[in-house]
Amino acid sequence: MKRFVTAVVVLVLVGGLFGTFFYLWKQSRKPPVVFETDVPVRTTIIKKAVATGSVVPRKEIEIKPQVSGIIDELHVEAGQRIAAGDLIATIRVIPNMASLASAESRVNRARIAVDDTQRDLQRQKRLSDEGTISVSALQQAEVSSAQAQEELSAARDALEIVRRGATAKGLQASNTRVRSTVAGTVLEVPVEVGSSVIEANTFNAGTTIATVADMSQLVFEGKVDESEVGKLQPGMKLLLTIGAIEGRQFDATLEHVAPKGVLDNGAVKFEVRAALALQEDVFVRANYSANADVVLDRRDDVLALDESLLQFEKGKPYVEIEKAPQQFERRDVELGLSDGIHVEVLGGVTENEKIKKPRADVGA
Repeated sequence: MKRFVTAVVVLVLVGGLFGTFFYLWKQSRKPPVVFETDVPVRTTIIKKAVATGSVVPRKEIEIKPQVSGIIDELHVEAGQRIAAGDLIATIRVIPNMASLASAESRVNRARIAVDDTQRDLQRQKRLSDEGTISVSALQQAEVSSAQAQEELSAARDALEIVRRGATAKGLQASNTRVRSTVAGTVLEVPVEVGSSVIEANTFNAGTTIATVADMSQLVFEGKVDESEVGKLQPGMKLLLTIGAIEGRQFDATLEHVAPKGVLDNGAVKFEVRAALALQEDVFVRANYSANADVVLDRRDDVLALDESLLQFEKGKPYVEIEKAPQQFERRDVELGLSDGIHVEVLGGVTENEKIKKPRADVGA
């Protein structure tokens, strides 16, 4: 029995040892390395600088009131097209109590002056009829009476302006009627009927009643990184992609590059502006976000390689050409323009040659 147990143990040990050696031997055998290949292609390579920004009207005007008060009527809404001079809103003036008291006092003083000059004029007329005063004295009394009447009229107009913001005879041209100064599309009406508004003056920009813009003239305003701004010049063509309009690209022409950069999220960027060429069948709204590709250089229908096929030695590029199945020959190449994905080949490779794809898990 003991011999049987011993034999079993020995067989188990031998079998385990054999299995271990077999496993290690199998693991030590590596499968043959098979490299994939690719061929050069003919394509168009465009080197671009990217600017991010938005599409805005070239001219956007904020309409502000010339008097303070409360919005009594609104005559436009966002999206409506209007002409210069069209009525936008009517303002009801809330008079200042001190100004109202002063204006009322001026009217009372003017009325007293009118009564006084009228009595004096009547007296001068009686004396003139009696022949006791000269004609010039009568004329002076008439002038004084007319001046008093004019002052009373002016005082009443001033009181009406304080109360209502306009006189009855000048209501149509009144500052209480806010009119558009330009023709265009109403982009925004940020107030409601009943809202209080403040007039535009030296000390206050005033309340914006409406924003009007010409939507037929749009520009792209964006920013480019300082590493690319030196390559930009006014007149360059841009390809504009608007996020809200899928499948469309718009042409634009660079008009302006800012001479001074601004710090944006830790990087210095420069503002650019480009005129947008609109397409008749597409309506572009104000403040659409957009990306602009500035075409810095371009090569059409050139032989190019995928940049992943390139290998470098001491900074010089080369590729490995397949001469026989899985047999490769090194060849130096001359490169041209690159877009970050494909690179132009100026020499060293022909169109139908197969090029080895380097693998990161094995040596080239």
